[in-house]
Amino acid sequence: MARADWLVGDDRRTAAAERIYAAATEMIASGGLDAFDVDSLAARVHCSRATVYRHAGGKNEIREAVLIRVAARIIDTVRDASDHLTGSERIVTAISVALREIRSDPLGRLMMSTVKAQEIRLFTDSPVVARFARDINGLTEDDPQAAQWIVRIVLALMYWPVDDAEVERQMVQRFVSPAFDSAAVTSGQL
Repeated sequence: MARADWLVGDDRRTAAAERIYAAATEMIASGGLDAFDVDSLAARVHCSRATVYRHAGGKNEIREAVLIRVAARIIDTVRDASDHLTGSERIVTAISVALREIRSDPLGRLMMSTVKAQEIRLFTDSPVVARFARDINGLTEDDPQAAQWIVRIVLALMYWPVDDAEVERQMVQRFVSPAFDSAAVTSGQL
């Protein structure tokens, strides 16, 4: 049963969603995506299952929202590191920082470790992920293949990492950077 003081303030809907997502994030980080369930979440935030559904949706919507929040934090860090750069240096930096941030974030590591091979298409086919890759790397909107390719590079390096971060950056610089010289990016030849 929900407590009368469950939420206070002007925007109860936003406050409810924030409280639910924060608790869901903690639950997923500690127990994994598969162990997460709405009943446990409702108990944790002291509300009914119906309240969770009304303010945040079902299990899949909540998991997706948690993953988007983690991605947003990582994306902000990548933007801060690469916004002042251009061309291939921006792309190399964005890929390197994204890998570092995903690997250092407990939920980022969990996301990558729990994704099954058949679910990898969630990332590679996602227009949201491609848009983030395009925006962070300074790519033009009319070249979605370049963004998709970057997503695949990051995923490949997440699943088959190079043991040394500097060697990994050098590999990205040597093999990815040439594909993103200013002429290729501007003409959309990727």
